[in-house]
Amino acid sequence: MQASLDLSRWRERPRGLAYRRWVIVSTGLRRLVRGRFFRILLILSWALAALLAAAGFLCSQAASPGGSLDSFLGSFGARGAAIASAIRGLLLLYPDVVVRTLFTILFWLQSYFALWLSLIALTVLVPGLVTRDRASHALTVYLSRPLTSADYLLGKFGIIVGVLVLVWTGPLLFTWLLSVLFASDRDFAIYSLRPLLQALLFNGIALAALAPLAMGISALTRSARATVVVWLSLWLVAGFLAGVPHMPALMRRASFSHDLIELRSGTLRLDQALTEAAGSLPLAGQRFAHNQALAGQRSRPVDADGSAAGLAVLCGVSALVFFRRLRAE
Repeated sequence: MQASLDLSRWRERPRGLAYRRWVIVSTGLRRLVRGRFFRILLILSWALAALLAAAGFLCSQAASPGGSLDSFLGSFGARGAAIASAIRGLLLLYPDVVVRTLFTILFWLQSYFALWLSLIALTVLVPGLVTRDRASHALTVYLSRPLTSADYLLGKFGIIVGVLVLVWTGPLLFTWLLSVLFASDRDFAIYSLRPLLQALLFNGIALAALAPLAMGISALTRSARATVVVWLSLWLVAGFLAGVPHMPALMRRASFSHDLIELRSGTLRLDQALTEAAGSLPLAGQRFAHNQALAGQRSRPVDADGSAAGLAVLCGVSALVFFRRLRAE
């Protein structure tokens, strides 16, 4: 039996560059979402967002008598009703200060937990970025035409963006939307916008830093176990050493987790919000104002500029490692 070779012209419509890159992103995300551990992280991040959104929604009802806050605090008796009335009075007199402080605290808490959950998620993701491709010599196939190194880079970067959107950005926007969507006063949407933009700015800074770090560490070795060890060492061990008292500034800046925490303080500016609230709310009481001022001082950034420089150096070194390893083997 003689086999026939049928050569026909390709008649399908070309998908283009965007499709090639999307295939890399979607494949990596689907593989990650199928894991039980990552699904647990998603549940935790969105459950936390729901709790914070419920707190924001409850406070957004304070401007209207008979709202959810009155019902909740009224269940504790006359004292609870008086507290609800006092909160409503502060909100009506100083809506900008109260709302801005409230959402700064909410986004401060959300960014703290979201950063840790994102780092845990990246611990699961890092071996699957470049390490396994190097170990299996798959780069020889991936970097052949028509797939280019730019496609590969953007595809892997898109996977990291997708992870942070699922774990961090999505819950952040969900917290804000649910808090202001049913608010009784539009002041909540207006005065919460600046804390939201600050939280999104820090989210973008974290993405811009963690993406090259993750790809550089993933490209460093061909062993998945060694990649995880390096990642955890730079995250946990270096972060622990950065928190040791009297540690030299250079050693502290060598920890990317310490640098991100400092930049978080310099971006969200919880210290300014608490200090402003302490000085602008006359009904709050002297002790409350003093405690607010002390809390603001403790949350003030210490070395934000140095941490930004240290983080830039770490990202530059990681990018250099990634591009040197990004070649067919």
